[in-house]
Amino acid sequence: MSEEVYTVEQFAERLKLHPKTVLRFIRDGRLRAVKVGKSYRILRTDMEAMTGVVRGSELKTPRVTSIVDIPEVEPDLAQRLARQLPSLRISQTAHPDPMSLDVAYDPARKHLKVVIVGSPEDTAAMLKMIQVLSEA
Repeated sequence: MSEEVYTVEQFAERLKLHPKTVLRFIRDGRLRAVKVGKSYRILRTDMEAMTGVVRGSELKTPRVTSIVDIPEVEPDLAQRLARQLPSLRISQTAHPDPMSLDVAYDPARKHLKVVIVGSPEDTAAMLKMIQVLSEA
């Protein structure tokens, strides 16, 4: 079974983003892509996992949206969490309902926000991971 593959430009056009934004997502680990020569290729499932899109009527499970606000986070910890959390999400590809995860940091207030959209089980597991990583 073959799957649709997008270039960075096609992906950016489809999501109404600038290609440099897509490249930043790839470098930050927020979007999985395969490097072919000097360019990247992105699978449709990876696009759906990043955007939280669920195809058709394949999935009938409830989805949970969680916003985690962590105060008093130093910039180095925020940067580490911003790298680790998306990679943990990528490693959880067994569930057919892809999880969407976004990390934002406000350096002026030293607040880190994590937005998670996914199945209740995956979201609960990610919340536990966030708690462990933020306490470490």
